Amino acid sequence: MAFTRDDRRRYRDKIRRSLDVLAQMLRESGFELHRPRAGMEIELNLVDSRAEPVMKNAEVLAAIAEPDWGTELGRFNIEMNIQPQGLHRDGSLRLEETIQERLNRAEERARSVGGHLVLIGILPTLRESDVGEGALSSNVRYRLLNEQIFAARSEDLHIEIEGVDRLDMYAESITLEAACTSLQLHLQVSPSAFADHWNAAQAIAGPQVAVAANSPFLFGKELWRETRISLFEQATDTRSEELKAQGVRPRVWFGERWITSVFDLFEENVRYFPALLPICDEEDPRDMLDRGGVPQLGELTLHNGTIYRWNRPVYAVVDGTPHLRVENRVLPAGPTVADITANAAFFYGLMRVLTVAERPVWTRMSFAAAEENFRNAARYGLDARLYWPGLGEVPAAELICRRLLPLAHQGLELWGVSAPYRDRLLGIIEQRCLAAQNGATWQVETARALGGDYEALRKMTLRYIEHMHDNEPVHLWDR
Repeated sequence: MAFTRDDRRRYRDKIRRSLDVLAQMLRESGFELHRPRAGMEIELNLVDSRAEPVMKNAEVLAAIAEPDWGTELGRFNIEMNIQPQGLHRDGSLRLEETIQERLNRAEERARSVGGHLVLIGILPTLRESDVGEGALSSNVRYRLLNEQIFAARSEDLHIEIEGVDRLDMYAESITLEAACTSLQLHLQVSPSAFADHWNAAQAIAGPQVAVAANSPFLFGKELWRETRISLFEQATDTRSEELKAQGVRPRVWFGERWITSVFDLFEENVRYFPALLPICDEEDPRDMLDRGGVPQLGELTLHNGTIYRWNRPVYAVVDGTPHLRVENRVLPAGPTVADITANAAFFYGLMRVLTVAERPVWTRMSFAAAEENFRNAARYGLDARLYWPGLGEVPAAELICRRLLPLAHQGLELWGVSAPYRDRLLGIIEQRCLAAQNGATWQVETARALGGDYEALRKMTLRYIEHMHDNEPVHLWDR
């Protein structure tokens, strides 16, 4: 499919009209304003019996045969979607049970077609030969995205990551992005509360990544504790070196300032980023709104989906009512369902408290400090030193245990989560800090003990999968 200059002109006109309509909708309300609800997306890798990637997502999805499972970018990926639900009372418990039941059922069905599911940030057994263009899923949109990113770049992707080892390579497709499998947390909020929630999510991104890091290996090299962050930023970069030097913003973006409205983010999207997929639908958003309807804003949401903010705004219409969500994208998948639920509880608890603080954290720290925390956490995990107002620069584990876990407990209590269950979930976060072991540290220490070569990574991944199915939190795993 080729896009013409007229396609791009019409798309630009339509997306600007949609932005004006969104501004009017935000002024006049009409958004879903009930108790905030939480949902999530979990991306998984597919492997064979040797823990090596297997290109069977179509076959596995056909075997699973459930509507909330779907494709991802690579043929060795699939995604599980968990519908939004309340966190109050026993909502968190139901969330963990739902994920575990669905994972077990999907694993049983995937096994029938020679596939196995793995919850992990980057599959340690992945090789460069596994991420060519032939590994792209058959979805037309992925191929269009690949074509448009390389048309914008006019050159191969250069991936360079300096960690314990060094990776320096070129890629001819965006399939490298498929190496990154994540946990995406959604929180539905009102328009008036959105800015505070987005700012809070940005402020805690560093501690989130530090305690949950689970992506230390790529192509046999030990890189960052959460290599997924650097890889994802580079694997979808439409900029040449010259455009980077000119200060053009990247499409995978932490951002550059605190915001005062969700409109700030959508307006930046339109102002800074050219369309990758200039596909127009038939709806006239202005006419739809004037007739008392709810516009889908298809062009605006499609454009937003090609700008990969680590905390992304989401506009959607459900049952005829518009709503807004913060989509938190900083976390890797895994290691277990228990760990995933603990990571979610930590995030949702903090979001509940930080957004109503008398002196919000984002008024007491610079945006640059929040981004530096994020980078340091991705590189060093629990060994990172992070800045926090009132504490200065402290070890990540100290920040989490001394300051953030008590806040998360308060937040979960305000959500109505029972004391035994919030103690269990946040206890997993605390014990990771005290044991100095998250998914990344376990992978690194285990692989080193096994010899550090590819065969060691394969054996380590097999052990990882066994632990994953036992659902024992990662801080308890034997090294």
